[in-house]
Amino acid sequence: MTKDQLDPRGLIRESYRIEGITSPECRSIFLDWVISDAKPADIPAQITGLLELYADTPADHPMSLVLKEGLAQPENATRRGGRKARFAE
Repeated sequence: MTKDQLDPRGLIRESYRIEGITSPECRSIFLDWVISDAKPADIPAQITGLLELYADTPADHPMSLVLKEGLAQPENATRRGGRKARFAE
């Protein structure tokens, strides 16, 4: 994928250019990117592409960390409903 396909509006690119950007700000930008630019079926591949595109930036940049978090598999949520949710065992 090209840079324009990965980040059509340049949200991720601009986040790397903002000096002193924080993790919460990067999470907000990432969420905006996911909602408006990312193709749902291909999000992990797009995130991987972005990480490769910005591999020359410092590894501890907040956006790089947020992108890596975006690749992490969510834990399986267990729902406790009914009586079990109201009464502790």
